[in-house]
Amino acid sequence: MEASGIYERDLEETFVRSGGAGGQHVNKTSTCVQLVHRPTGLMVKCQDDRSQAINRYLARRRLLGLYEAQVLRRKTEEQQKREKIRRQKRRRSRRAKEKMLQAKHHQSEKKSLRQVPRQDWGE
Repeated sequence: MEASGIYERDLEETFVRSGGAGGQHVNKTSTCVQLVHRPTGLMVKCQDDRSQAINRYLARRRLLGLYEAQVLRRKTEEQQKREKIRRQKRRRSRRAKEKMLQAKHHQSEKKSLRQVPRQDWGE
């Protein structure tokens, strides 16, 4: 977790009584683990197992998954912005320039044909 930037000191861990299957053991002990990562505000609850220790482990894994998904999404947005700027600044190839100029000439010819022809009557 520390390699990803999540430190134990940043986690707020609380234990709550979990519900559901598990019988009397679940009703008597606080096996549901709730983790809050203070810097990001991410919260995870885990009550998958009857054991508190296993739920603590699973909650940390879930929190790490959420955190990495959030960081990766942010990175991909930044990469998309960089790629867009790179495409805008990129020099066109010779063939692309020629193709663009041909399209411009073709358009100007079409426009010139729209003009009303001048007729000089007997001047």
